[in-house]
Amino acid sequence: MAATRDSSSIGHAKDIDIVEGSAIEDPDAEFGGTEARKALERKLLWKIDLRMSILVVLYILNYIDRNNASAARLRGFEADLHLKGQEFATLLSILYVGYILMQVPSNMFLNHIGRPSIYLPCAMLIWGMISVLTGITKNFVGALLTRFFLGFVEAAFFPGALFLISKWYKKEELGLRTAILYCGNLSSNAFGSLLASGILDGMQGKLGHAAWRWLFYIEGALTMFVAVIAFFVLPDFPNNTKSLSPLERKLAERRMLEDVGVEDVEAPGSSMHGFRLAMTDWKVWWMSLALTAQVVGLSFNQYFPTLTATLGFNTTVTLLLCAPPWAFAVLVTFFNARHSDKTGERFFHIIVSLGFGVVGFIIALATMNTAARYVSLFLMAQSYAGFVVFYAWMSNSIPRPPSKRAVALAFINAFSQLGNIAGSYVFPKGFGPTYKKSYGICIAMFGVAVAMSYVFRRHLISVNRQLAREEEKGDKEKGFRYLY
Repeated sequence: MAATRDSSSIGHAKDIDIVEGSAIEDPDAEFGGTEARKALERKLLWKIDLRMSILVVLYILNYIDRNNASAARLRGFEADLHLKGQEFATLLSILYVGYILMQVPSNMFLNHIGRPSIYLPCAMLIWGMISVLTGITKNFVGALLTRFFLGFVEAAFFPGALFLISKWYKKEELGLRTAILYCGNLSSNAFGSLLASGILDGMQGKLGHAAWRWLFYIEGALTMFVAVIAFFVLPDFPNNTKSLSPLERKLAERRMLEDVGVEDVEAPGSSMHGFRLAMTDWKVWWMSLALTAQVVGLSFNQYFPTLTATLGFNTTVTLLLCAPPWAFAVLVTFFNARHSDKTGERFFHIIVSLGFGVVGFIIALATMNTAARYVSLFLMAQSYAGFVVFYAWMSNSIPRPPSKRAVALAFINAFSQLGNIAGSYVFPKGFGPTYKKSYGICIAMFGVAVAMSYVFRRHLISVNRQLAREEEKGDKEKGFRYLY
């Protein structure tokens, strides 16, 4: 089919393609044509990627403030607070009670106000302050209260960040961006261990305070400092980010329209409608259960310093040895997600990673050899590569409307935190030092997650075939496809 450009259209606001005598408006004319649009899109993505990159730093601090109790445990936290029995496990699990309760209301509110550049940093300031207050607690009750409210406020961040990136990136871009965001979580395990090692080793007795108290003081203050910076860096949504030009905002909205054929904006008052849509969609519940199974299987994360300590080294060396497995996990996660986006495939990128995690569990429960057990920690940590791709799969599978997606992402993540509550009790001291029963539970949970993911994949394949048949009949315009 031959096509020529009408020379009289040069310099006009709209270009016209002459195709077999019929005039067709160029959809990219308002951006200066196809090539000009591509250049503008590259510039837009680069600009948004730069601003979004601060989410990685925020997530590192989010997770450090959540998990620093595990590091503090190695330097007198339990003894100074007179903890006994399962009280330490309760301190870990209580955080997720507040975390679960707040996620859905938080994302509904975020969708309503449309200002993540204000809402997320405000939440960060508050949880940083609560982290500092944990350092002045004197007993179990005081620590319990600070941990509960820490989870209550931290709940705003991760589902809010997932929702924010889903407002800017197309489905073939989401996997990599979700992985980069989650690398903040994984990096926190490496960076947090190194930071904790320095603080716990060098601050004991300074100004009359125990080193574990300084851990909460310093890390909480650092969080508050970064929160102030985030106010000036984070973007809002495509339709109200003032740092973009009008043409860039229009292109950002056009990209999301082209992605699924529906505008990514809604009229005010649609939050409850989105809530009802999410709660009546079986996919939301299915993914919630599958993610919960993965979270229980990943419960080793909460006890990683404890598991590393079984290698037989002192506290400082133990914390330093925690870092390499998580650095490895960051690399695997990045490349796994990038390949998943490139191929448009999700399921196999999830189960292969979980499969290697199962191999790690088997090695850990089968031998007490120091080298082999350390290798097993690397294999366990990289399981997060599949976990992260599952988060991208969630966003792909519930594309519109935004109010439904906001609730669904928050609910699935919140529901899955039941796995963290259960996971807090998977590695009790009584199961150590081999933790064979604990690893057996993790293997079983990964098996459940793989089976549920397979069923979900078969469903999405069936839906895509139905969409294709409707398009062939002319009942539906060609458009959105689910990734599986």
